[in-house]
Amino acid sequence: MIIIAGLGNPGSQYRGNRHNIGFMAVDAIQRLPGFGSWSKKFKAEISEGEINGEKVLLMKPQTFMNLSGEAVGEAMRFYKLGPQNIVAIYDELDLPPGKARIKTGGGHGGHNGVKSLDAHCGKDYRRLRLGIGHPGAKELVHNHVLGDFAKSDQPWLETLLDAIAANIGHLVKGEDSQLMNKIALATGDQSADATTKPAKAPKPPKPASQSHIHQARSNRGPALPASGPMADMLKKMFGPKGE
Repeated sequence: MIIIAGLGNPGSQYRGNRHNIGFMAVDAIQRLPGFGSWSKKFKAEISEGEINGEKVLLMKPQTFMNLSGEAVGEAMRFYKLGPQNIVAIYDELDLPPGKARIKTGGGHGGHNGVKSLDAHCGKDYRRLRLGIGHPGAKELVHNHVLGDFAKSDQPWLETLLDAIAANIGHLVKGEDSQLMNKIALATGDQSADATTKPAKAPKPPKPASQSHIHQARSNRGPALPASGPMADMLKKMFGPKGE
């Protein structure tokens, strides 16, 4: 069994917030065939289904973002699972809008929902981070994450969420690279790690240039005469002393 937990804040006033992109992602997954209606359990809204023969529990914690780990931890313990059975989907300020990255473990990056999951579930769960961009200044972050996506954001947002839902089977099977490839193809993200083009083969090094001394030695003039009047004269001028 795998738990896929989208992070966000409950309530209609937060529904369109950038901070709620995790909720939006699991909503898109829940609309797939085979998932039941949302019900309430574990301090969360949950929906159960099956993907590729694997049982999947979708969760939207209703404890507010800062206490997300309470709900996910309760479900994890109920089903006797470990952090390796959990995937958290949440917003990432340090990724440009529309980009996605996945990793296992790591730091919380100042994200309060992730801090709570770390405390209640351990750190070794998978994290699907969805970029919402940074407003550019620390004092603007609060209003940015709790602000709604703009109309101009809707095309990339819908494309990203649809790509996640359409390729959720890769996530369930632990095929993270394949998931990233599919999302990158759908969103046009050429910078995704999983789709990085192989580096070109390095050009062979140029022959080392010869020093001036070596060039001078290798470009000597014609050989001196070995016999005759000129040879005798040169021997007298440059030959060893005592000759």
